[in-house]
Amino acid sequence: MLIGNSIGLRAIEQNDLAQLLLWRNQPEFRRFFREYRELSSDNQAIWYDKVVLNDRNTMMFAIIDKESKRLLGACGLCYINWVDRSADFSIYIGADSIYIDGLFAIDAAKTMVKFAYEELSLHRLWSEIYDFDEAKKAMFATLGFTLDGRHRQTHWSEGSWHDSLFYSLLSSDSIPKN
Repeated sequence: MLIGNSIGLRAIEQNDLAQLLLWRNQPEFRRFFREYRELSSDNQAIWYDKVVLNDRNTMMFAIIDKESKRLLGACGLCYINWVDRSADFSIYIGADSIYIDGLFAIDAAKTMVKFAYEELSLHRLWSEIYDFDEAKKAMFATLGFTLDGRHRQTHWSEGSWHDSLFYSLLSSDSIPKN
């Protein structure tokens, strides 16, 4: 388990899947994710088997409250490129409909960044978000991520087109301490 100040990051277990599915299917969360439709239990089981358990280019973690051990959300490194030492960074807090906050999400993100750079020797973390995702914009600013660019009108949501924003953090960047 990876330990932060208030959270722990542990392997996603099969008994986490039902709760994670509920969070992933909440419309107020799903609008920020790449999923464009409601996911079924079968979709979730396939994701768990193919991605979480068997894809060496993905490392997903359950975020838990360090004290109570309550499941809070999920985070991970996806599309890991071991040659270029880069990965897509993803995170959300599903508990209490938080999504992104200044306590659990920031602590989990810092813990994941430290793991990516110190344990996996990655060089670059990146993330694609949509231009209306104010919570992740603020989180990335707090963490020292740089806005690298924008792809115009990539995402249809709530009756209009939205841009994709691409953020990155290099291992050489100044990373806020826990």
